[in-house]
Amino acid sequence: MVKAEVITIGDEILFGQITDTNTQWIGTELTQIGIRVVRKTSVGDNESDILSALAEAEARADLILITGGLGPTKDDITKKTLCKYFDTELIINEDALAFITDFFVKRGREMTQLNRQQAAIPANAEYIKNAWGTAPATWIAHQGTIFVSMPGVPFEMKNLMTKRILPKLQAFFETPVIYHKIIKTVGIGESFLAEKIEDWEDALPPHIKLAYLPHFGQVRLRLTATGSDLPTLQAQAQAQVDAVLPLIENGVFGFDTDELETVIGDLLKVRNQSVVTAESCTGGYVSHLITKVPGSSAYFFGGIVAYSYEMKMAELDVKQATLTNFGAVSEETIREMAEGAKTRFGSTYAVATSGIAGPDGGTPDKPVGTVWIGCAGPNGTVTRKLTLTNFRETNIQLTATYALNMLRKAIIGQPANV
Repeated sequence: MVKAEVITIGDEILFGQITDTNTQWIGTELTQIGIRVVRKTSVGDNESDILSALAEAEARADLILITGGLGPTKDDITKKTLCKYFDTELIINEDALAFITDFFVKRGREMTQLNRQQAAIPANAEYIKNAWGTAPATWIAHQGTIFVSMPGVPFEMKNLMTKRILPKLQAFFETPVIYHKIIKTVGIGESFLAEKIEDWEDALPPHIKLAYLPHFGQVRLRLTATGSDLPTLQAQAQAQVDAVLPLIENGVFGFDTDELETVIGDLLKVRNQSVVTAESCTGGYVSHLITKVPGSSAYFFGGIVAYSYEMKMAELDVKQATLTNFGAVSEETIREMAEGAKTRFGSTYAVATSGIAGPDGGTPDKPVGTVWIGCAGPNGTVTRKLTLTNFRETNIQLTATYALNMLRKAIIGQPANV
C-alpha cells in the first residue's frame, strides 16, 4: 500500500477565511488509483511549522502532496522552505520562464520581476507546467519519498493533478486496486443499524472493510475492497451488498453517488408526477434541496415559506380555528398545510414542515426541537412528529431529510410515517 500525506499551507485556511476543499478532492482521486491518504495536515505561512510538517510526513508517507504558498508575494514561502528542507537553492527554470512570459504576452500584460521569480524552482525539483496559471508544480524525489508541490487555487490544482500528476504517480508507483461501494440509508440510527447487520459485518472477508458514515439522519455504509483486480473486487463487493440488503432494505434509498433528492426526482419523473412544498421551520431548505437537482422543473412546481399564522391561512388554507386551538406546531396544522398546498397548486404530492427550530421559542409542552412533518398524496396524508436537538441548523437539516424521506416512501408505497 502506497501511503500519502497531504499538507495544505496558508494562514487563510487556519483563520477560517477560506474552506479547504483541496484535501477532500485529492483524497478521492488518490483512492481511485490505489494510494491511501494516511494524514492531512494544515500549517500556516511559517517556515518552522512547514519544516516540521515536512519532516513528520516524510517519516510516515511514501508520497507527500503540498498545496499553497506558491504565489509571487512575500507571504508565499513554500518554495524557499522546500529549498531549506532539501539544502538546495532556487534556480530559474527556462521552460517555466518561457511559459510565464508567453502567458503575460498573450494577455497584453506587463510581467514584473515578481512574476519572473515564479519560474524559480528548487534546484533538485522536476518542473511540471501549470497550464492554467503562473505558479508551476514541482516533483522532488528524496530518499524514497516523492514530494509534489502545487498551487492552492483549486481549479489550477485539479487540472494539474488530473492531467499531469495522477498519471505520473500511476507510472511511478505499483499500487493495489481500491474499490468503494456505498450503501445509503436514511431514518435508521447508526447503532440500530449496526445491531441489525452485526453478523453480516463479522463475516466480511479480510480484504473488505466496512465504515459507518452518519450525516443528518442518513448513514452511509462504505465497503472498501482491496486487491489486484477491479472486476473481481466489484463482484465481491456487490455480493456483500446483495447479502445485507434483505436486512436493511426498508432504510436503503440509494448507492454510491445517489442523493435523496436525486432519487426522489427520478421517481417522480418516471411516474410523471409532481411535488410542491409548504415550509415553516425549514425556511425553504426542502425546496432548495429539491431544486439543486438539474431538471427539477420537470416535477417541482414550487413552494411557499409560510412562517406566520397569516401566511398559513392566506396561502395554504389553514383554518384559524386550527391554529388557535392547536398551534402552528401540531399534527392538525401540518395536515392542513400539506393538503392545502396540494389542492391549491394541483400537484401529485405536497410536503410540509412546521416546528420550533430554536434556539429559543420552546415551551414545556413543545420544547425546542419539536417538529411536525407531513406529506399529502394520492393515497391520503401522513404525518409524523420529530423530537430533535437544541441546535437550529441541525434541526433544519434533519427535518428536511426526514421530510424528503417521507415523500420518497409515499411515492414508492412504503409506510411514510416511519
